[in-house]
Amino acid sequence: MLSAVLAIAVVGVLVGSVAVVTRIDPTGRRLRGIPRKRFVYGVPWGTVVVLTVVVAVYLFVQDGISDLSDPVTIPFRAWSYFYPLGMVTSTVSHASLGHLVGNVIAAIVVAPIAEYAWGHYPNGDRDDQSNDDERVRPANDGDGRSWLETPWIRALVVFPLVVFAVGIFTSLFALGPVIGFSGVVFAFAGFAIVRYPIATLIATIGIQGALVTIYNSVRRPIFVYVAQPRPPSAPSWAEVAIQSHALGFFVGLVLGLVLLERRGVRPSAFRIWIAVLLYAFSKGLWQIYWFGEGNSFLLFRGPGVVVVATLALVITFAVAGPDTIPVPGRVDRALGRIRRSDRPSTSETLLERLSGSGGGRDSHPSIDRLERVREIGTGVESGGRLRRKRADGRKGAVLVVALVLATLTGVAIPANLLVLEGDAHSERPTVEVEEYTVEYVEEAENELVSGIGIDAIEDDAGLTASGVVVSSQERHLWLEAVTSQHLAFSGSERITVGGVGWRETVYVERAGWEPVGNDTVYQVWLWQEGESPRHVYESDPGRVDALIDGSTVTIEPDDGEFLLAVESLETGAVSTAAIPAANESVETGGITFEHDEGTIYATSNGTEVAVASAETYS
Repeated sequence: MLSAVLAIAVVGVLVGSVAVVTRIDPTGRRLRGIPRKRFVYGVPWGTVVVLTVVVAVYLFVQDGISDLSDPVTIPFRAWSYFYPLGMVTSTVSHASLGHLVGNVIAAIVVAPIAEYAWGHYPNGDRDDQSNDDERVRPANDGDGRSWLETPWIRALVVFPLVVFAVGIFTSLFALGPVIGFSGVVFAFAGFAIVRYPIATLIATIGIQGALVTIYNSVRRPIFVYVAQPRPPSAPSWAEVAIQSHALGFFVGLVLGLVLLERRGVRPSAFRIWIAVLLYAFSKGLWQIYWFGEGNSFLLFRGPGVVVVATLALVITFAVAGPDTIPVPGRVDRALGRIRRSDRPSTSETLLERLSGSGGGRDSHPSIDRLERVREIGTGVESGGRLRRKRADGRKGAVLVVALVLATLTGVAIPANLLVLEGDAHSERPTVEVEEYTVEYVEEAENELVSGIGIDAIEDDAGLTASGVVVSSQERHLWLEAVTSQHLAFSGSERITVGGVGWRETVYVERAGWEPVGNDTVYQVWLWQEGESPRHVYESDPGRVDALIDGSTVTIEPDDGEFLLAVESLETGAVSTAAIPAANESVETGGITFEHDEGTIYATSNGTEVAVASAETYS
């Protein structure tokens, strides 16, 4: 009850603040008329359509309506060019409710700016249109207007189609099995920032953060945090599809450049530079990383900052730079000294002869043209003055932007040609769910990243994976769904597989014992919901780092059970017994073992010592 009251109070205070400020300051009232200049009825209809589709996919295609916190995600990632469903749906699918909310909020603040730059009216601004532009009209009603120029079609059809086309493009050329709308959100930002740099910067850095805070305040007005251990996990920057974000940003940037060129708009260079630089830093576009061995990750922080700063300058030149750049004066003077040498060049002598300079002839149009040719060829005007050379600046920057986009596109092609080997898991016990194979592996080849890395940085030919792996030859997918470290921390997890209109859950459980002075001995079980657990993995035995009455004690896994193996060093005889249940004991090899509150104690000749303890989970 208190939470509901506080949530209403949060909304009420914010709405009241806006109403009061609008009433006391006429600026607020004037701002309300700005959207109508470029939007039909002042509403960004294209953004509304796009976000409606995104939410609908999460609820009904990913079956988020059954469990908002656990949608079906595995089949809706961009796994391979040979899996069209993933390539088409990944851009509008999401991994969790938080993922969806984050991208929707980001799109809410930046997509309308991009749509405003595009405009529902043919020339962008309603002021250039007739008074009846907001009426629903036929595609071509005799006034010469094509269907692409009809405001409602531009708002409800053209803009959403372009957005989804950009989304599919980012899916096709994103590195790895991406999922989420963030690539398109970055495309919105790239498109908007070239036309309205400061507004885009304020929206994406300031307003977006405010909306996230407001959403969390309404959802959980009072948040209680309890400090507790957490499972090992990748750093936050290694869970971001940085290449997909950069790809989306440059796609939007190029589209924005095309729009500016068509409309003859040239924004402020300083505003473009500061907006691109701060946006790139704030959104983590400098976080270039790669995978290392053993759940390690490499972050190229320094190179990332250099790349961002350099590209911000290049983008500034491409968007707002001069068409030509004067050659520096020092270079200019050096060229002048060369061209003013006492010995005339062959070309100069020939031009003088053609112009009749030695005969004192009067000026003639043909002679004037020859003089112009000489100026172009020698770089020196007829009066001896050196012409100032200029380099082509803006076109060169645009070319660099295009090359960056091509590079971001090309690096993903090898990874997206993923084809699984048919016998990848032929020797391991698995759980089959329709076309999915779920298994537990240790030190198996990571088929997702092996062979596509940078040998000079990390030899990725042997990158391995340990944990629960989900694969499907039909869908060309391979996923390390739960790492062995995570499972060792939690003890059990569930993995959701499925497709359009169906889902199934697979459970994994781990149990183990820790011999004194040695690594944990453990076993793993997998099973589909409604079926019995299946034993799929057991580790190597572990010997207790102690001698008890001349014998060694070893913990051995045995097809779902754990055994105590006692070996006499004198005779070599080995005797075994299952680890006793809680509060029970067993005798083997002349040693009595007692299970007391998760610890195994060995007793012999009046001496008692702990030899192993049950693995605990959080």
